[in-house]
Amino acid sequence: MTRLSVNVNKIATLRNARGGNVPDLVQVAINCERFGAQGITVHPRPDQRHIRYDDIPKLKNVVTTEFNIEGYPTASFMDLVLANKPHQVTLVPDPPDALTSSAGWDTQKEGDFLREVITEFKNNGIRTSIFVDTEIRNIEHAANTFTDRIELYTGPYAEQFFKNQSAAIAPYIKAAAVANDLGLGINAGHDLDTNNLHFFRANIEGLLEVSIGHALIADALYFGLEKTIQNYLAELNFSQQDI
Repeated sequence: MTRLSVNVNKIATLRNARGGNVPDLVQVAINCERFGAQGITVHPRPDQRHIRYDDIPKLKNVVTTEFNIEGYPTASFMDLVLANKPHQVTLVPDPPDALTSSAGWDTQKEGDFLREVITEFKNNGIRTSIFVDTEIRNIEHAANTFTDRIELYTGPYAEQFFKNQSAAIAPYIKAAAVANDLGLGINAGHDLDTNNLHFFRANIEGLLEVSIGHALIADALYFGLEKTIQNYLAELNFSQQDI
């Protein structure tokens, strides 16, 4: 089974637009789990434009499935993660002013840095995943950083999906095969939605988890949060005859 982790950044964005606590981020996280989500993801950024650092301990206290914190490993980010000890930390190479994650790590160039960071997290019992593209060398060098998993950046897949599905998925199939051979767990995220999720899941062997935020929260405006989460779970976990 592939787990669905709901990224609740957009809920925090909406809350912050007016101040106060509407919508209630913590209650939404609780509801996401109640409706079937198997994880909650947050990506606090230095300007705290959506998830704020003080949201993290509140969420840690209520999340009962898997709590995943994403971010670039600055000193303040590492302190935040180590203080709250989520189940998983996902490292992304975003600059501070990035609108959204749009590239993976150069794991060869940044190998020493990543090894140092990941060792610190592993010593504190936190599973680590690093955001990578499908370039094979980046996956091979990811294995040398001691990370437990990689998260495949699926932006290019989503962009090409309606133009040529076979071409869109091909590099991800190769990347997943290499990751599986190296003993790396596989997560995925970015621009996955109900249009392209089923095909991705059906073709990627060993896909453990997807993290989805923007599309899922947008769909919830039309279908409601409970129905939307159920729709995404159905796209992820299906019988072989549905492939």
